[in-house]
Amino acid sequence: MTETPLHDLDSRTRDIFRVVVENFIESGSPVGSRTISKNSDVNLSPASIRNVMQDLEEVGLLAAPHTSAGRMPTELGLRLFVDGMMQVAEPSAEEQLIISRQMVGDGPIQDALAAATTALSGLSACAGVVMVPQREPILRQCSFVRLSDYQILAVIVDQDGSVENRILHVDAPLPASALEQAANFITANFAGRSLSEAKSAMLDEIMKERRAIDAVSADLVAKGIAIWSEDSSERPVLIVRGQANLLDNEAVADLERVRKLLGELEEMQEIAGLLQTAREAKSTRIFIGAENKLFSLSGSSVIAAPYRDGEGRVVGVVGVIGPTRLNYARVVPMVDFTARSLTSLLK
Repeated sequence: MTETPLHDLDSRTRDIFRVVVENFIESGSPVGSRTISKNSDVNLSPASIRNVMQDLEEVGLLAAPHTSAGRMPTELGLRLFVDGMMQVAEPSAEEQLIISRQMVGDGPIQDALAAATTALSGLSACAGVVMVPQREPILRQCSFVRLSDYQILAVIVDQDGSVENRILHVDAPLPASALEQAANFITANFAGRSLSEAKSAMLDEIMKERRAIDAVSADLVAKGIAIWSEDSSERPVLIVRGQANLLDNEAVADLERVRKLLGELEEMQEIAGLLQTAREAKSTRIFIGAENKLFSLSGSSVIAAPYRDGEGRVVGVVGVIGPTRLNYARVVPMVDFTARSLTSLLK
């Protein structure tokens, strides 16, 4: 269906369309003609309103779900509303304070990002997501923990205090002495270096210290450094908070949609790809429903904005994921404010 420009709608039709969208966003339910007739901006009878709503349905801006007499905006209708009719304002002073307070502290930057995302999620009643600036960890300390005979947990501590872990698969059970020896070797020889530096120097260091480290420990060192360096260069780090917000009262009536959305939130690499498209945006980007393939099944929307470092380079993206009926006029400024606050934090 071809898109209907806003200027093709007369003022009466625009008023009715706006009231339908605003009521739907507030209630999550289809909006009937009687509800619209009670609005002071629409001075028409329910019968006349129904005729206009029928016209809006025919051009693809409204839809009538099931046998309900009410109408709800389509994704095309929501896009028209967001781009041409929505009026936004800065978040309230209280909302700005809540977000800003979460970024105060002397801990790792990742902690501030996670806290800001949690605050944004709570205020928007959506799932909050942030793409952490891509940077190579500078090793401070390493350790290995046995999970099973064939699985080892590799734990790395960055110089900024952040801790991450990965699971290594080994071909045979390793003694505790091998785990300790490998961890001590990495910490002693590579502390203060980036992972790529550690990877390039690894074989030389092992050859120099071949009498101090056995073959089993050396193999674990190689696997540990390899998986860390590959992971840091190929996988963006994502933080997702507030998935439980997606289970609101209206969502209970549409559990299949929520189930699909929660499943989609597990696809971290796909989410990263979606957020990457917002990195080059000059301002906040809005993806509604099927406009992005990842969330097309669940009919969800994404609002995302890039944030920058002290040199003005885009280093990450922050945003929210929620139902298409989310309050765009309120949430878009929140996401934009959070992105600007993170930019200030990184200067």
